[in-house]
Amino acid sequence: LSTRAASRALAAAVAAAARRVNARYERYLERSFPRFYLLHSTFKTGVWALFLEVKEIWRIKSKMSRQRLSTQQLPYRDMERLRQGWGILGSFGSWVSDADPLPSFWRQFRRDVLKAIPIGIIAIPPFANFLVIVLMYFFPRQLLIRHFWTPKQRVEFLDVYDSIRRVSYPAVVRGLALAARSLPEPQPRELLQQLCAQVQGGARPRLAQLLAVRSLFSGSLLALNRLRVDHVRALSQVLFLTPHLPAFFLRYRLRSHVLEIRQLDRALLRLGLGQLSEEELRAACYLRGLNSTHLGRAECRAWLEQWLGLSCELQASEASLLAHSMVLLSLNY
Repeated sequence: LSTRAASRALAAAVAAAARRVNARYERYLERSFPRFYLLHSTFKTGVWALFLEVKEIWRIKSKMSRQRLSTQQLPYRDMERLRQGWGILGSFGSWVSDADPLPSFWRQFRRDVLKAIPIGIIAIPPFANFLVIVLMYFFPRQLLIRHFWTPKQRVEFLDVYDSIRRVSYPAVVRGLALAARSLPEPQPRELLQQLCAQVQGGARPRLAQLLAVRSLFSGSLLALNRLRVDHVRALSQVLFLTPHLPAFFLRYRLRSHVLEIRQLDRALLRLGLGQLSEEELRAACYLRGLNSTHLGRAECRAWLEQWLGLSCELQASEASLLAHSMVLLSLNY
């Protein structure tokens, strides 16, 4: 027992000495090389955040297995954590009845891995770490995953990604207006044409206007499986899905992604918007098509209330309207 106590005391002393040396080293970096220190501290914080995220994912998966819960039964934050997290293929197997076999959190994991592979290959030769640090410094958006972005870079990169998807917003509205001309029913056709003209003129649609044309998006030419291919490609870019796939896969992935957001919306409604932090509000709006990086809490909440009022009224067969609403509600907000 005394030997064990001595070993523990020695290990504690070594750990304390290492912490002191590390603290002095970081103070030296901060004073002498502030830019490198920012990169160093961001990397260290990112590693810890990544570890905590993986740990949290396994906690949720263990809870689901132990209590035999489906994904729809999870609280909103657990569902959102799985969506964002790294996870393992299959943990969203019961997400929706016709779920994408590669759900969004797995796609995010795959994208993160594809980003990390080149860095791993470059770092293999001896003394190549310095080259990796230089590449990380000059190409953070292209080479680093989100855990290793600084707060300033997060805002900047979200703006960049939003500008990329917003290029397709006018094309979505034009495609919707073009498809509306072919609808046989005169009254709903006129309502939809007025809605498109209103958005193209810079105005924001009301919730009642969107609900008034909901029947057009379930079984007519505006259903996801009947839209023109170029229209589906534009919608895919809105949801950060690659448009360079055959039409069948584009429609399938688009529907799966929209239904996943619809399930998240129902969990969010059960939780209540008042329970979300400002960061969570911004993230929820951004996922649904609105660039919230420069909006206040009240603006984000007002927009999200309107979104939930629409999403939680729609059926799975009306997924096309939900996909188009990401553009219609965000374009002029």
